[in-house]
Amino acid sequence: MREIVLGTAGHVDHGKTSFIRALTGFETDRLKEEIQRGITIELGFAYLDLPCGHRIGIVDVPGHEKFVKTMVSGVSGIDILAFIVAADEGIMPQTIEHFEICRLMGVRQGVVIITKKDLVEPEWLEMVTDEIIEFCAGSFLEGAPVIHVSSTTGEGIDLVRTTLDGIVKKHDFHEVFGPFRLSVDRVFAMKGFGAVVTGTSISGRTSVGEDLRIYPTEQVAKIRGIQVHSQAVNEVEAGHRTAINLQGVDLADIQRGMVLALPGSLQAHYILDCHFLYLAANAKPLKHRTRIRVHLGTSEILGRVSLLDRDELQPGDEAAIQLLLENTASVWPGDRYVVRSYSPVATIGGGMVLGNVAPRKRKRLLEHDRAYNRQILQILKEGTVEDRVLFFLRESGEQGLTADDLAIRLGLFGKHLKKALNEPLSTKKMVVVDSASQRYVSLEIAEKMKEMLVAHLVAYHKKNPLQQGIAKEELRTGLGRKIDQKVFQYCLNELIRKGVVVQEESFVRLSEHQVALKADEEQLQKDLSQWYRSKGLSTPTIKETMEQFAEYPPQLVKEMLDLQLRDGQLFKISETLYYTRELIEPVIASVLQYMEKNGEIDAPAFKELIGLTRKFSIPILEYLDRVKITMRIGDKRILRKKS
Repeated sequence: MREIVLGTAGHVDHGKTSFIRALTGFETDRLKEEIQRGITIELGFAYLDLPCGHRIGIVDVPGHEKFVKTMVSGVSGIDILAFIVAADEGIMPQTIEHFEICRLMGVRQGVVIITKKDLVEPEWLEMVTDEIIEFCAGSFLEGAPVIHVSSTTGEGIDLVRTTLDGIVKKHDFHEVFGPFRLSVDRVFAMKGFGAVVTGTSISGRTSVGEDLRIYPTEQVAKIRGIQVHSQAVNEVEAGHRTAINLQGVDLADIQRGMVLALPGSLQAHYILDCHFLYLAANAKPLKHRTRIRVHLGTSEILGRVSLLDRDELQPGDEAAIQLLLENTASVWPGDRYVVRSYSPVATIGGGMVLGNVAPRKRKRLLEHDRAYNRQILQILKEGTVEDRVLFFLRESGEQGLTADDLAIRLGLFGKHLKKALNEPLSTKKMVVVDSASQRYVSLEIAEKMKEMLVAHLVAYHKKNPLQQGIAKEELRTGLGRKIDQKVFQYCLNELIRKGVVVQEESFVRLSEHQVALKADEEQLQKDLSQWYRSKGLSTPTIKETMEQFAEYPPQLVKEMLDLQLRDGQLFKISETLYYTRELIEPVIASVLQYMEKNGEIDAPAFKELIGLTRKFSIPILEYLDRVKITMRIGDKRILRKKS
């Protein structure tokens, strides 16, 4: 069953670690430096078995401002927040920053824990409580249980357990669908076992023996072993604090911030479309392309904020933005992020990833262009699944997207993806251009492609009226853009099916296109036919023909010869020799008759049979080989098959 994760947040020295120790009996500070200094530096972990029978995982985060980066990575996977405030100090700077981080990371439920109640008078405790309740008003903590505890005496701890038990019993334990994902927050080696990574499982499930890819790298490792709360298990699912022993990868190749996931379920990318909240507490506007620190999962990545519809963002404003990252991120739409200023470092905002494989969008100067950018991000934020599918397909243009591509962009897989694609497929808003790879394009793009193909054919026929058509590959490359072969073939097939286009062998033409000769062209055609007939079997070479008809443009003579070749009036025996049909067909018939009687023929026998010199006989024999009438064996030829 999916495990619920409780996380702490609060100012340094407000008793987060002591509270966890009193609640669970576990000491989450494990580093020597943490014990010596009395502060949490790294994430700490524990668990608590509740009366209702559920076990909750617990993440203890550092409270010092120097370790906010670590705190953000700990909050990324929690379901319930234990918001810690010390009674003797009340709300402090890191209390506020931690609260804002939790809000930006999408935490929706929590319990307010006021610690160190044994150190203050009742009147002071009441004042601090009122201050905290006022602070939480209007947030996800408004109306949350407020519990006063003393980790030293244990007062209030039982009430915390009872309160958590009540919350967990009402919790939605549905599985987080999709392939397995885990953001790595710790990496270490175990003697005899190799690399071990830890983190909170975000979605899906995995088991011993399965392969996981280490994003954003291309490395794949096999799961050698899994532990949940120090106990070996064969399978782990979403919500569990997990340690995974990996086989086939070096410790140096993994670091905090990387993501373990099923191969093919993520795509590392430098640009993210996002919804962004610029915190009201900021002192000055945020300018376009400001350099920032982006916290995604357990990673911190430097980057810049690209404002798509304005020049600067005022404190408290929300906007559609792009994050331009200096290193790739591997996320799904819906993942939350926090932004901290580059220097001095402070939390300034955050929000939700809307597009995880986004092309670069430029900041627009004109208002209608800025409105277009806002519209795009609005679709990604509030549009239906179908809206987003069609948007991604339009964005991909003629290349289209496969089902696997759409799965990553939507964060939907398996039956959930199939259901999402059914509606636009059934209404023909998107079309299948390759069933084998499940590649799709939007109907809108396909129609534009077909219009472009027809327009290109119209232009080609106008320029080349004597050509039967254009070579298919020349048509594809002639559109001036790199078009996927499958998409091109789909559009061409549709035009052929509707009778708009005809394909003859490898040539394509408009169905209405007919070669129409002008008077001088008709005369040239007649003269060429007479010329070749008059020469008999001692046919002229192309050079001799060009010299004979030198009064015509050479290109026109060539086009008329090509036309007669296409119509079957001439046969191309070699690059320099053409024969008329009525002359070459009796030659072929004579050869067939001779070979059926004698079984074979050689060059001298052929010369004697036809009465031609070597200049003509050898090209004709090679032509018969080329068109697979005869087969050469040594100096002789035999029939390939009976005719």
